Amino acid sequence: MIRLTEIKLPLDHAPEAIEKAALAKLKITERDLVSCKIFRRAHDARKKPAILLIYTLDVEVKNEAAILKKFARDKDVKPTPDMEYKFVAKAPSTPFKRPIVIGAGPCGLFAALLLAQMGFKPIILERGKVVRERTKDTWGLWRKSKLNTESNVQFGEGGAGTFSDGKLYSQIKDPRYLGRKVLTEFVKAEAPEEILTEAHPHIGTFRLVKMVENMRQTITELGGEYRFENRVVDFDIDANRQMRGVILENGEHIETDHVVLAIGHSSRDTFQVLHERGVYIEAKPFSIGFRIEHPQSLIDVARFGACAGNPILGAADYKLVHHASNGRDVYSFCMCPGGTVVAATSEEGRVVTNGMSQYSRAERNANSGIVVGITPEVDYPGSPLAGIDLQRKLESAAFIAGGSNYAAPAQLVGDFIKGVASTHLGDVIPSYKPGVTPTNLAEFMPSFVIEAIREALPAFGRQIKGYDMNDAVLTAVETRTSSPIRIKRDESFQSLNTRGLYPAGEGAGYAGGILSAGVDGIKVAEAVGLDILNK
Repeated sequence: MIRLTEIKLPLDHAPEAIEKAALAKLKITERDLVSCKIFRRAHDARKKPAILLIYTLDVEVKNEAAILKKFARDKDVKPTPDMEYKFVAKAPSTPFKRPIVIGAGPCGLFAALLLAQMGFKPIILERGKVVRERTKDTWGLWRKSKLNTESNVQFGEGGAGTFSDGKLYSQIKDPRYLGRKVLTEFVKAEAPEEILTEAHPHIGTFRLVKMVENMRQTITELGGEYRFENRVVDFDIDANRQMRGVILENGEHIETDHVVLAIGHSSRDTFQVLHERGVYIEAKPFSIGFRIEHPQSLIDVARFGACAGNPILGAADYKLVHHASNGRDVYSFCMCPGGTVVAATSEEGRVVTNGMSQYSRAERNANSGIVVGITPEVDYPGSPLAGIDLQRKLESAAFIAGGSNYAAPAQLVGDFIKGVASTHLGDVIPSYKPGVTPTNLAEFMPSFVIEAIREALPAFGRQIKGYDMNDAVLTAVETRTSSPIRIKRDESFQSLNTRGLYPAGEGAGYAGGILSAGVDGIKVAEAVGLDILNK
């Protein structure tokens, strides 16, 4: 098989043009072509009147060796790499202690799946509920301002990624094509097959719910055991700092030598316990800011021009960065085309925002985080958990500014730039539920954040016409962009000072999204499997 890259065709090309382009590239006839399949499709919208589709193709030809030799110096003609996943371990026939996976988000899900596929029959402990019950509880906050601290956007089967845009792409280095394994398993769980070919695939919340259920069924059929509403409150670590088990809220002790810690970035109580038990933790940088909303139609026109609305292109997204004069970096984060801003707190008396889209991306507004990078050295020195203290401080202030009823404080972009409080909303209707309270965000956010974003918005408006429009809405507060801590691990994927503890995924500081979390879960599961075999 030969892989062709950078095959460019116009947006309105005929279906047969793809095969013709492959023939033209290789200078062969139809007789020499056995098959032609799309591996990936992206688009280039830099020239709006002439948007191009860019294909990567896998073609099978009759005389492959001769053609590869002919194009040996062409970087766009190479052998198709072997991307099939190969298991590194298989459970032994002799008895072993079952590994435990804490957390059923993307990282925990793939760690559990791989352990189950290798025959290790993992026990999955999740503090929240099954995904459909969790969805009901989440809507309880959005519709009735009723928070369940153990079942919400952050906690429960599927993790925080369930209530997101469902983006399935990442910038991680992936020489083993583990991301392909993640996408393939998602398709087996009834994700649309197009996620295998689109350059920026996404799924959306409703489809993720069914997929998570299907993957749970696969894991249990392979001998895995799920235990929902089972919160881990302590860790049994012996005098030699070897993991010996976990302790649940009900007092039960589960013995194991291998714990995959895939708890997500909001498991603050678990971080505290780990810190108290002497597990090595360090503070890491993260970002804080707001959610911004515009009409999706404005973003579509700015990005695609006259091609806005084309079903192949779908709802437009964007990625923006500004280096502010005060030394801070401002950037867009987790952009959700045609989506909504959602209430994402997991603690009482606090307001947190996040973004979510359905598969259709058909809602009226586009939203994105607009956030400022912060570091422990400058902004929250001291304890490894100091970043959590800062998050809580800002989230509590946002709760009060919103009216102390889980409404979120909001401000029109025009007022924010002028430095005056908003007293009413304009043409852009905020999507955040339970609702928003117009106010002045500068009253409770750090001044350097306000200054940097105030400078960045007009700069972004020069890149996307209308981005700094008066009636666009900023909603506070976005604090959980990534984990504020890192639980450091060594080359064996184990904690630096606690053997048998495998920090994994976003909460441990090793991932930043569904795909990268899934990949990290696979890597950690492989390490666990190999360690069990070597005992």
